Amino acid sequence: MSTSQLEMLTDLARDARDQAGQLLAQERQTEKQTSAQLQSLLGYRAEYAERLQKAMRDGIDPATMYNYQQFLASLDAALGRARQALAAQQASVQQSQKNWQQEQRKLSSYDTLASRRLLEEHRRSERQEQKTNDDLVTSRLARQHNDTPQ
Repeated sequence: MSTSQLEMLTDLARDARDQAGQLLAQERQTEKQTSAQLQSLLGYRAEYAERLQKAMRDGIDPATMYNYQQFLASLDAALGRARQALAAQQASVQQSQKNWQQEQRKLSSYDTLASRRLLEEHRRSERQEQKTNDDLVTSRLARQHNDTPQ
């Protein structure tokens, strides 16, 4: 694999990792919003249940009691849906996290290959330089030996 091919693969892996990171950030933001909606519903339900309790202490007619109970039942259904939505969003966050980690590992692998290739090229260059120096020294010694009168 040529250096340019490896660079291209590294760039593609970096782009994929960045896109996965953006998706993960969006999924986490949606999770926060979904959680906040659930908390709002829980607060509203608690407040409404408290109103019902106060109304029951103060005395309440059966029709009003029925309306309170119906509304609380609809809030409970909405809470169930909100909990399901939060669980589904948490699963999406986990999947996006796994995807980002996978893309990060791929990028790290390409970076490792590039580093190894660079190190090998550096070693090869050093060996070539050492060989050139050795050849020069050998040539110089041979000339000195030949120039020496016998």
